[in-house]
Amino acid sequence: MRTFDERTWLSWLVKVRIIIITFLLGIGLTIIRLTHTNVSEWAFVSVILLWYTVGVFFLLLYSVWEDFALQARIQVISDLALTTAVIYITGGIDTSFNFLYPLVIIVASILLPRWWAYLTAALSFIAFGAILDLSYYQIIRSFSVSRPDLKSVQLVVGVNFFAYMAIAYLASNLSAKLRQVGVELHVKSDELQDLQVMQENILHSMRGGLITTDLEGRISLVNQPGLNFLGRRLSDMLGTHISSVFIDPMPEPDAYPVQDELRAATPDGEKIFGLTVTPLTIHDGEIVGFVYTFADLTEVRRLENEIRQRDRLSAIGRLAAGIAHEIRNPLSSIAGSVQVLSTMATLNEEQQVLVDIVRRESERLNNIISDFLSYSREKNYKFAQHDLLLLLDDTLRLMENRPSRGSAEYRLVRNFEVREALALVDTDRLKQVFWNLCDNAFRAMPNGGSLKVSLRARGGNWALSFKDSGVGLPPEQLEKIFEPFQSNFEGGTGLGLALVYQIVQAHKGRVYAVSTPGEGAEFVVDIPQAQAQPRALTVAEKRVRASMAVSERVNG
Repeated sequence: MRTFDERTWLSWLVKVRIIIITFLLGIGLTIIRLTHTNVSEWAFVSVILLWYTVGVFFLLLYSVWEDFALQARIQVISDLALTTAVIYITGGIDTSFNFLYPLVIIVASILLPRWWAYLTAALSFIAFGAILDLSYYQIIRSFSVSRPDLKSVQLVVGVNFFAYMAIAYLASNLSAKLRQVGVELHVKSDELQDLQVMQENILHSMRGGLITTDLEGRISLVNQPGLNFLGRRLSDMLGTHISSVFIDPMPEPDAYPVQDELRAATPDGEKIFGLTVTPLTIHDGEIVGFVYTFADLTEVRRLENEIRQRDRLSAIGRLAAGIAHEIRNPLSSIAGSVQVLSTMATLNEEQQVLVDIVRRESERLNNIISDFLSYSREKNYKFAQHDLLLLLDDTLRLMENRPSRGSAEYRLVRNFEVREALALVDTDRLKQVFWNLCDNAFRAMPNGGSLKVSLRARGGNWALSFKDSGVGLPPEQLEKIFEPFQSNFEGGTGLGLALVYQIVQAHKGRVYAVSTPGEGAEFVVDIPQAQAQPRALTVAEKRVRASMAVSERVNG
């Protein structure tokens, strides 16, 4: 609990003292010059100047001495002595400054304990009585104009005694109340500050974002999670309209909570937020604004889409397996019969061409069915720790050395940002992923172009990017690109990317595509990283490391 603040009151006293002394100087000089009095102007000004000096001394002492309680006692005693001097110089019983003693008593009751107020009142009575008695008996020089008798002097002294004591009693009681109220005020102020800090901590510790607005929709508060979600600064949002935060139209606020899903543009891209609008009311139910709470649903919606896509792929796979088994048996009979027909010598040239067409198409259809079965069949994976750089380099070397497609020229660019990328993978399956992605990229560039293959660390994953300069993908095809039968290439079965998706999922990874029609496409594969284990490098790994070092020296 906080106690009485002596420092604040003492600071107030040293400043107010200078003001009061200035008023005393002006009032005293006016009385001396405009009325009949025995007061010595030189003596009065000397006492006032001495008081000024003491006041300035206390002002300087306040800034360098930390014992404020002792300072207060010294200042009260000095003020009492100088007040006595002023009252004596200005006429004693005839003085106009007898109000200074009550002021000193009040100051003592404020700054010091209760008994100090009574002590100051007693000292004031003694000092004032001594002035009057010594002046009456002419022990000291009297500056008064009147010559009162002894009873009058005693009456004045007695009245002042009771007055000083009454002032001490009232002032000390009022000061005690003031101190109590001050302490309670400080306590309440501290509690209010603690409550405000707790409220801020609660707001900024929420998992969801929170925005408050006035009735016109101007933003007045945003918590820290909300700023993190939106990727904005508080200074940029305060005072702006809530509709500027989201892309989609805002729901109309109502007397009850309203929910909706809205999109917002952030530095990390477009995100989806679940939004709830609630009226902000005060104690009498009056609506003074609105509270918008929101949560990032981007990842949730992405996972939901992946689950739906996985369910569709699973259903299609089961259907494909059933159809493939039903077709394969009669197809084998057809292929066998055609094979027998092709050996018959009685067929003319045209008949032989037709038989060859039937045989080739039967083989192609059998290959498609084999792909169906490969896609739908449960796969066994053999996971082990391998360096993705080695697997990727092997695949890219095969792509560089395969037969060229006509006169088109292709350029393959490597951009590996790490020297080692360890992961738990099935090497054969993952090479199939790399091959399919590279093969699709070259097919998407019939007139030639470049394929940039990148590998970098991102979070706890290895991000492998295959970016071509081909024709790109329209949005409707991009949405279903990993579903079966989505191929636009001549002779394609539409199962390559579906197998890619299936294999990456088995590696607990993620694959997605980004494309703009006419500007090429980028396929990104995320594979979880594995902890490095001490082992000797293979010859192939040494070759890949050496080629990377040479590439860095050439480019650097």
